[in-house]
Amino acid sequence: MINRIRDIRRQKGLTLADVAARCAPPTTAQTIGRLETGMRSLSLGWMNRIAAALDVDPQLLVKAEVDSEPQIIARLAVTGAEALTKPMSAVFPVGPGSARLVVMTVEASAGEYRAGDQVWLRQVGPDDFGRALNRDVLAPRPGGRFAFGRMIDRDGDRVALLPPGVGQRQVVIDHPAWIGVAELLVRSL
Repeated sequence: MINRIRDIRRQKGLTLADVAARCAPPTTAQTIGRLETGMRSLSLGWMNRIAAALDVDPQLLVKAEVDSEPQIIARLAVTGAEALTKPMSAVFPVGPGSARLVVMTVEASAGEYRAGDQVWLRQVGPDDFGRALNRDVLAPRPGGRFAFGRMIDRDGDRVALLPPGVGQRQVVIDHPAWIGVAELLVRSL
């Protein structure tokens, strides 16, 4: 089994020493290097420690022998598109609390969202509702239903959403247990 520690570490712009210091408890850069190169066995314990230090899901650290995942081959800079000296594995951008991510698919175009889009949202609790003001959010409603739209107001435990699209009326939701704040839009070209 091949691990992706080096690819993820480099993509995040971290050194071996940075990852070693972020581990809980801290370790040495030499140990991280040995784990990266396979000179030391990557146990489940080490996998969890390094994943936490890199802010990724532990399963992203390992890959199959056959490399069929997307590769980063170029970057767009001020001067234009530039080739990377060596392709790197593309790592889905998730951070701490990735277990709190939910996805909403768009089946019918509405506002700036097109059919086929995926909206990735991070679930937050009532204490963090204020940070979602003027952001697109998904909120649970009674009976297993949801409301989606721009959060335009918050009054205590009540949130007001303006659905995407022309002529929509605001939706007020009392005491939602959580809201999902839109973080990432995945769209096919």
